[in-house]
Amino acid sequence: MRTSIIILMGLGIWATGIFLAHRLGKPGGTAISDATLAFITFWFLAAATNMWVGVAQAGDTFREELPVFAIIFGLPAAIAAIVKKKFF
Repeated sequence: MRTSIIILMGLGIWATGIFLAHRLGKPGGTAISDATLAFITFWFLAAATNMWVGVAQAGDTFREELPVFAIIFGLPAAIAAIVKKKFF
């Protein structure tokens, strides 16, 4: 359940980035491209921090946390990249 919530938060952050880029006056395709690039960079750092907390504080091993990291980072980043490539 926690992983699902984090993934949905990631998609919400991406959508917020697109909204803010549009509000700052960027044209449609440029706003999507800029927001997606910024999101993927930010989301990698956020997912890595989540993994570090799991290893350092929750007591999980790196091998246990790695698949969770892959899902938490990979799913929202892949959706953002596919939408950007396919539609913009």
